[in-house]
Amino acid sequence: MMFSKVRGVFGSFSLELTVDDATSLPTLVKAQIDATSIDTKVADRDAHLKSPDFLDAATYPVISFASTAISGKPQAFTIAGNLTIHGVTKPVVLDAQLGGRATDPWGKDRIAYEATTKINRKDFGLTWNQALEAGGVLVGEDIEIMLTIQAVNANAPVAV
Repeated sequence: MMFSKVRGVFGSFSLELTVDDATSLPTLVKAQIDATSIDTKVADRDAHLKSPDFLDAATYPVISFASTAISGKPQAFTIAGNLTIHGVTKPVVLDAQLGGRATDPWGKDRIAYEATTKINRKDFGLTWNQALEAGGVLVGEDIEIMLTIQAVNANAPVAV
């Protein structure tokens, strides 16, 4: 309901991340998310979110993002890009920061980022709603997107 936040995660996704070794800033970010993997911990709600009323995951099984510009410093940078949900592509800007970078105990280079943005679901054709008996509507328009990313360098040698 509009007066309460619903939190959820997508359990299946892929990420392509290219990082500048000197600055630890990404130079390329591409993500693909399996829309059917949404999990809000309420099976009926998840089924409704996957239905034609919202994501229509049978018709639009992938949510995607591709960066177009990245600027700033590791402590605070922006990632501009194109977000596609429900077959609609719109530009978005994520506010991001480097969480850290280190070599793990197995010799692999790891890097972590956090990023946030807010979108209006109606901009992506997600317009379903229901009037409430007490007034107002069931679903708010704004969606907060919060990303926590930890990536491992796929090209790093494996420690033996």
